[in-house]
Amino acid sequence: MSARRKSAVNLGATGNVKAKPTSMNFNNFNIKNESLRGETKGTKPATNPSTIKEVLTMMILHVCKKVIFFDTRLKVGLYIMALFLISLIGDFAPFPKTYFSRSDNLFNVFFVKIGWFWTLITSVPFLYFISSVLNCGDRDKVLKNHLPRAGIATFFWFFWTKLFNVIENSYGRCNNRMFDSKQGCLKAGAFWSGFDISGHVFILIYSSLVLIEETRPIVGWEYIKDHLRMEEHKRKNPQDNSPSSNPLKNLDNNELSTLKVLYEKYSPIIRLQFVAITLLQLLWDVMLVTTMLYYHRMVEKVIAGLIAICTWYFTYKSWYPSNVIDWPDMPGKCSFKYQQKAPSPTSSSNLARRASLINSKINKSNSDMPKFMGNPIYKSPAQRSELNANDLLPPQGKYDFQQPPPKFI
Repeated sequence: MSARRKSAVNLGATGNVKAKPTSMNFNNFNIKNESLRGETKGTKPATNPSTIKEVLTMMILHVCKKVIFFDTRLKVGLYIMALFLISLIGDFAPFPKTYFSRSDNLFNVFFVKIGWFWTLITSVPFLYFISSVLNCGDRDKVLKNHLPRAGIATFFWFFWTKLFNVIENSYGRCNNRMFDSKQGCLKAGAFWSGFDISGHVFILIYSSLVLIEETRPIVGWEYIKDHLRMEEHKRKNPQDNSPSSNPLKNLDNNELSTLKVLYEKYSPIIRLQFVAITLLQLLWDVMLVTTMLYYHRMVEKVIAGLIAICTWYFTYKSWYPSNVIDWPDMPGKCSFKYQQKAPSPTSSSNLARRASLINSKINKSNSDMPKFMGNPIYKSPAQRSELNANDLLPPQGKYDFQQPPPKFI
């Protein structure tokens, strides 16, 4: 045994050799970077979990929006077509008598005959509350620029219904020649024959169209909560210099706090009123069909329906949106556009992650390509797409395919 090996054996037997302590390099663990990485997580505000009550409320509102926000142009076309077709059925092919054919039925007495009252009692509070929230509690804007729409609609309702009565009284006659007025003729039990333009058809169609227009601001109403959460986070963290597309960024702190308070306070009332308006609008459509089947002549109903549609178009599609007369405002007009979904806090990170994945796939595909002496054997798909068909053919005259193949011995 060599001298070196013997000395190693003797040292191991005596146990006098102590192992040298190894120094641990904490830099390999990167503790500092890990702590900083953990601190940067969770800086964006997250949405609160939805309760069962909120989920059910959103489901009911979704159904109501599908019902009331039917395509308006298509609905107007259906109104006009139904006035012709259903009225013809009622005039020439009498429909079987039902409870709705009686003039003293519950819906006709307590709803249709005072139909404008129900339209105002449901639409005016909705208009006031939703305009107050959107204008951050500015009552002057609500009273001057939004509530006048209800007054204008009431004026047209009063004007047309009174004109219909004047036409009927002026151009009608009683079957009893002793009476010249409609009131005296009806009191005597006689029959008054005149051109009676249907006031019921006008009220039902005009009310339905007005309710549709006045409830449009509820579209995207839930997005305001997300905009408020994101804007509050942005203002509480002034070190965040990222660009913001939040529609509430132009509001001052007082307007933002007022908007938050009114939104949380009036949102349950606004949703409940919207459901009531949807039910009323459905009732108006049902009563319109019964009026077409059982009351008035076709010409009287068609004229009333056309006047209602033209009045709605003049006010909500021509007058209010025009810049010629900047009064009153359109429904939902305010200092910010809220009917757009708030961007997700993780949208930018998702885009960056998606871009990195795409780049990694490209790099991986390039690295997996077989190479010879550092150069790829095959061209990439992009380079291959640039090749022409002529590039794949050999140069002319280099190969002669007409020569016979070589013979092997």
